[in-house]
This record gives sequence, C-alpha cells and structure tokens, in this order.
Amino acid sequence: MTEVALAPDSAPRPPAVILQLLEKLGVSCTVRLEHAALPAERRVQAALLDDAVGALLVLFPQDQLLDLNRLAELTGRKLAAVKPERLERMLAKHSLGLLPGLPPLTSSPCLYDERLLRVDSLLIESGTPGVLLEIASDSYKNILLAKASAARFGEPVASIKLNLDRPDDDRAEITQAVQAFTARRIQQRLEETIEIPPLPETAQKIIKLRVDPDATVDDITGVVETDPALAAQVVSWAASPYYAAPGKIRSVEDAIVRVLGFDLVINLALGLALGKTLSLPKDHPQQTTPYWQQAIYSAAVIEGLTRAMPRAQRPEAGLTYLAGLLHNFGYLVLAHVFPPHFSLICRHLEVNPHLPAGYIEQHLLGISREQIGAWLMRFWDMPEELATALRFQHDPDYDGAHSAYPNLVCLAVSLLRNRGIGSGPQSEIPQALFERLGISRDKAEDALNKVLQAEVALRELAAQFNHPH
Repeated sequence: MTEVALAPDSAPRPPAVILQLLEKLGVSCTVRLEHAALPAERRVQAALLDDAVGALLVLFPQDQLLDLNRLAELTGRKLAAVKPERLERMLAKHSLGLLPGLPPLTSSPCLYDERLLRVDSLLIESGTPGVLLEIASDSYKNILLAKASAARFGEPVASIKLNLDRPDDDRAEITQAVQAFTARRIQQRLEETIEIPPLPETAQKIIKLRVDPDATVDDITGVVETDPALAAQVVSWAASPYYAAPGKIRSVEDAIVRVLGFDLVINLALGLALGKTLSLPKDHPQQTTPYWQQAIYSAAVIEGLTRAMPRAQRPEAGLTYLAGLLHNFGYLVLAHVFPPHFSLICRHLEVNPHLPAGYIEQHLLGISREQIGAWLMRFWDMPEELATALRFQHDPDYDGAHSAYPNLVCLAVSLLRNRGIGSGPQSEIPQALFERLGISRDKAEDALNKVLQAEVALRELAAQFNHPH
C-alpha cells in the first residue's frame, strides 16, 4: 500500500491526479512545502523538449545547468523547449500548474542526468506551485525511471564562475569572448575590437545638458525637438493615463513644464536615445517579459522606491530612473555583439528557468549581460553611477561606491520578478537590502502595487517600443 504523508489540512495540496498516479504505481511520498533552505541537489528540474522527431522529458538536479549542446551530442537531436501553448495544454489536461518530474505522467520518452540519484531522497514538483513531493531515490529510480535512459549532460552551477567583483577585467573578458566566438566563424578574420555603434548625437547633447548646472527647459526642449521620433515619445509619455495630466499636451515644452519635469525628461530622453541605438533582437526566450515593458516597469518601481527612501539617503532621482530604464541594456548588447550565438542563449534560458541568466551567459560566452552593459556605459562616458547600477544589479549585498543605484535596481527587479514580471527564478529578498536603502518591506510593496495598479497605462507606453527596429 502506498503511503502519502500530507501536510496539515490548511496547507496547499498536490493535485489529486498526481496522488492517484503515485498510489497506482505503489510509490510512497511525503508532501513538503517549498522554502529557500531546500538543497538544490535534491530538487528535480523537469524540462519538456521537442524537435521534428517528437517530445523528450529531461530531468536533472537544480544545481545543474541543462546544456543543450551536450544534449545534442548525446542524442543527435537539436532539441528546444516545447512551445508554451503546448505545455499549457498538456498541464491543463491534468489540472496542473507546473510540470512535475514524473515520467509516467507524459507519454514522452525520458532522459535523466544520472547525478540525480547521488542523494537518498528527491524533491519533485507536485503540479501545485509551492508544494513538493519527497520520494526515496531508490523508489524514484526503480519505478518512476524504469523506462528512462541515463546520461550526463548537465553543467554543475558551482563550476560556473560569476564575475561579480572584478569590473576592471570586464574589457579583457569581453574582448576574449568576442575573439573566441569570432574565431569559430569560418571565412571571417579574427576581430580585435568590439563592434559597437557610436553614441548617438542626440544622446551626446543630452549628456552635456545633464552636467550643465545652467541648463534650462528651453535647452532640453531644443535638443529633444531636433529628433522628431524622440519628441513624439516624450509628448505621448506626458499624455499617457499613467501621468493623468489635465488638458491636452501640445508640445515638448508643455510635457516638461506641466507634467514630467526637467529631471525626468532629460533622463527619459537619454534612455530612449540609447535604446534606439541597438535594435531589439528578433529572437527572444519564450514566456519572457518584453524588453521595453520590463524596462518601463522597473524604472517606474525605482521611481517609487527612491521617493520612499529617507530624504538624506536619496540618490539622484532622475539617474535612478535611468538605471531602471537601462538595467537590461546588456541584453541588447549581447544580441548585437554575438548575433550567431544569441539564439543559443535564448534556448538555454528557456530550459533553465531555475537559474539566473548570468549562469547561462557565463557558461556559453564567458561573460554576462551585466558585464558588457556596464562596460558600454563606461565606453560611452555615461555616469559612473549608471555603470555601477548595471554591473552589480544582481548582487543584493553590494555596498561599494554608488551602492544605492544597483541596490535599487536589485530590489525593483526582484519585487517585479516575484510578481511574475521579468525572467529568472523568484527568490526571498534579503532584509539587509531593505535596511541598506532605508525602506521597509511594506513601503517597497506599496511602491510596487502603485505601479501594478497602472499596468494598463504602462503597457501602452511600452507598446511604443516593443517591436524589432
């Protein structure tokens, strides 16, 4: 008789179909509630992949990165994550919210990384978010993996070094990565420089105004109006329901004086001018938040968080807004510098949702979007605060120079991610991050909620940019 140890009645439960399946197979399990302390090596990550041959269920421990190149060498197949619609249909058929690592549930063949079985018991997604099934490894292997094949195809996350503390080496690492990938391109010479477009003329003018203490509304109006597309964007920004301006916005000057203010417009215009420098890539990971939507949400949340900080601690508000707008700029740079390999990054992001993007980029390229984005900010002589914000945005413990900027980006991105906006795994936000910024959790959640309440208006703003150029 199968034993199922359930949590108290008030706790979330596994779907009935899963419990019935385990009972039918004679597999005993204990129900566990999700929490951060559960070791990744015991967590089973399931990925449903397919190609022209058909579907394949792949299982591996969460302390590994699924390497599609190794999988291709093993199977002779070019596998990628199934389309989200297909996965959703399959899960809906069984009333599941997540894909459990239970091969008998699908009719697909299964391949698992043999290192899954190095522990005594495994934790498997039950199909209900936040609820796991603990199953003895012997039982999992002998019953649930009875028809599956074993191999080694994962890359241990511990072997992937994230360069969080060596910004001085970024240029050398980026150049090395460019050369290494360029060397693999047949019929092309080895390039010794990173092919990055020059800073746009409009952006150069705006940067000069940013540091000019005597700059006026007329000055920024004149610069913005020389770029008709930028002028139209600033006016539509001010006229959007998000700012709820009374009356019609008739000009750039009207947008600045009546609604947005000098500081916001100068940083908004700079962010938009830089954003137009690099095209949005045509390829992108499935189920990802569109680039400009993520950028605008992050900037809006950071705007609220900055206001929530104690006045004496507040950094420059316009610059924190700009950091939010450009925080993911390295994503565009990666697509520009490594076009043949960007699709490979996208496919790996799809099959490794349990890992931050930095591990995948470091594994495939030897650098991360944060490194290359920060390097470009310095290359373009942008404010050091901005380069620091991009470089250390995923380090909640960063307390070096200009720490408020990366700390605010880190907090905003984490808050949004935990509400399903953005990419990467959800995680508990350390209390120390709130304390360093002088913001309580409640105030941070309030700032987030105000932005999410204006979701429709923000999506309309993002829609202006959400297409490949």
